[in-house]
Amino acid sequence: MGKVIAIANQKGGVGKTTTAINLGACFAVLEYKTLLIDADPQANATSGLGIDPSTVESGTYEALLGDSGVKSFIQKTSTPHLDILPARIDLVGAEIELISVEAREQQLRNSIGALKDEYDFILIDCSPSLGLITINSLTAADSVLIPVQCEYFALEGLGKLLNTIKIVQSQLNESLDVEGILLTMYDTRLRLANQVVDEVRTHFQDMVMKTVIHRNTRLGEAPSFGESIIMHDASSKGSINYLNLAREILQRNRMTQLTDEEKSIPLTNQ
Repeated sequence: MGKVIAIANQKGGVGKTTTAINLGACFAVLEYKTLLIDADPQANATSGLGIDPSTVESGTYEALLGDSGVKSFIQKTSTPHLDILPARIDLVGAEIELISVEAREQQLRNSIGALKDEYDFILIDCSPSLGLITINSLTAADSVLIPVQCEYFALEGLGKLLNTIKIVQSQLNESLDVEGILLTMYDTRLRLANQVVDEVRTHFQDMVMKTVIHRNTRLGEAPSFGESIIMHDASSKGSINYLNLAREILQRNRMTQLTDEEKSIPLTNQ
């Protein structure tokens, strides 16, 4: 049975979609069958994998509203082993429509339950809010990965998100874990970035992933080509960072498919 990981932070611009696309692609390159669910009305994960959101007829919107045909809405991407449940702009209306739905927080979990047997990983790219769509994502997930940018306001709002996770754990999904806090947009030249890394590691210790995602030009330009970084430039620092992250998560979860060779490779922040 596959693991569902929500990638969430109510702050915008912290690297959620970048992480969702590239972590998913790295799992896929390592031959883990992976599904990316675009749960952000901006549909950036959809366009970032080369699919025009305006052409999407059915996707996450229908899944949130309980459509039983979710499997038929899934599209393949140009990366082998990576599929996507796409989004389009009308996903924003799901927040309002869900208000009157019974057990509204569990709609996504019910819709994708059967898909867990078909994928090794299901990643959910959450919207930058703590609304009903994100609550649905957390309720459907086994764990949550929290991207945090290495900038001045890094810890702003993180406490609120962790509190929301505790509420979801106590009322909707008691098995929800924190997969880890992922430091993103790290610039080795900036003293502030190093201070933020130290501060986050001091506050959250083992919750913080060993892998750090560096600022990287190739990483930023890849979505404009509708590609993940590993398909766009496999030798770039961004590609290496996300491969390291994929391997770290595999090690943390003791995935049986992880080879002895993969286990023996030391994790680095390069």
